[in-house]
Amino acid sequence: MITVGFADEKYYDAELIKCKDGSKSFTKDRLNDNFCDCPDGTDEPGTSACPAGRFYCKNTGSTPRFLFSSRVNDHICDCCDGSDEYDGSVICPNSCIMGGNVVYQRIQSGSVTTNLGSVNSRKTKARIMPEDSAQKLGGLKVLVFLQVALVVLVVAFRLFRRRKTRRRNSR
Repeated sequence: MITVGFADEKYYDAELIKCKDGSKSFTKDRLNDNFCDCPDGTDEPGTSACPAGRFYCKNTGSTPRFLFSSRVNDHICDCCDGSDEYDGSVICPNSCIMGGNVVYQRIQSGSVTTNLGSVNSRKTKARIMPEDSAQKLGGLKVLVFLQVALVVLVVAFRLFRRRKTRRRNSR
């Protein structure tokens, strides 16, 4: 059985399973059959068939979590163990960390992993450097100045051209 949370394993062991909202019952063979029988998505914990469904990422070696079922087989690896992309169209490497001696630091759009206690470990701190901010601000000022200059130039050209055509028409 795929993607059933630890707390729900016994719930899905029965031959006849009731939807968690109490609306219907279904047999075990209809579990994860890619057809939404329960309005709450109880029968499809491992597929994206039900809009209200939740997918369980076991993430062995890391923290388990639930995803919206719309994120299953969407060609994006959301679970660190890759279990949300089980249809084979995308191969997700298992990036779950074993052992528990790892610290994650999110930096901008990526993440950096540091092994605590290792000899060659690099520690990266996410901070804003004043020099970078000043340089970006200076570049932004130049860009705004160039845009204003371009607008003034276009307006002046159009006014000059308009006067010229009025003089020709008055002759």
